[in-house]
Amino acid sequence: MILIVTMFLLVGAMLFSLIRLIIGPTIWDRLLALNLISAKTILLIALYAVYTERPVLLDISLSAGIIGFLTITLFARFIIAGGRSN
Repeated sequence: MILIVTMFLLVGAMLFSLIRLIIGPTIWDRLLALNLISAKTILLIALYAVYTERPVLLDISLSAGIIGFLTITLFARFIIAGGRSN
C-alpha cells in the first residue's frame, strides 16, 4: 500500500517538474526540471520493480539513470558552448 502511495506522489512531483520545465524563466531552470523528471522516472521504475518483484526492471532503471546523466551533461555542455556552431 505504501509503495502505491509513493508512486502516486512521485507522479505528482513529476507533474510539478513538468510545469517548471514549461514555464521556467531560464534555460537552467528548464534543465534542472528535466534532470528532476529523469531522477523521478528512475525512482518510479525502481519502486515498480519492487512492487511487482521483477528484478530485471532494476537493470532498466540503472540504464535509464546512465542515459539521463549523459543527456543532462551533454545539454549543459551544449548550453555553455552557446548552442550550435558552424
